[in-house]
Amino acid sequence: MSSELDRLDKKILQALQKDASLSAAQLGESVGLSQTACWRRIQRLENEGFIRKRVALVDPEKLGVGTLVLANVKLSAHGRANLEKFIESIKRLPNVLECFILMGEQDFFLKIAVRDIYEYERFFFKELSAIEGVAEVKSSMTLSQIKNETAYPIA
Repeated sequence: MSSELDRLDKKILQALQKDASLSAAQLGESVGLSQTACWRRIQRLENEGFIRKRVALVDPEKLGVGTLVLANVKLSAHGRANLEKFIESIKRLPNVLECFILMGEQDFFLKIAVRDIYEYERFFFKELSAIEGVAEVKSSMTLSQIKNETAYPIA
């Protein structure tokens, strides 16, 4: 059972969302706790699922992955088996960074990272459109990114 977040928990979460590499001592100092007390809070926040994992954010262009494609996918049928097959297929594709189930005309929204349009073309024909049950894919290639935040607002 998750407990309520107090002011210090919220400060810890805000700080970790900005820089997850902070040590417990650094974090404790910034929020007004000892290293041990801060470490205990971090452990509790992890155990209770407030912190899912800590990661490094890499520069996609330095990796040669400079193109983002946003794709809306519509399935041919909506039975539970079709949805589960599609979801399991998408989970295995490393180019798909995010996948959302939608309400409305489209069934899924995908955020896909590729080197360029040619890599997306290969991905589209060999991977995405080859998934059983995919009826339609509407893709948009991004020109530039205006905002890219990973931190959630904490009231």
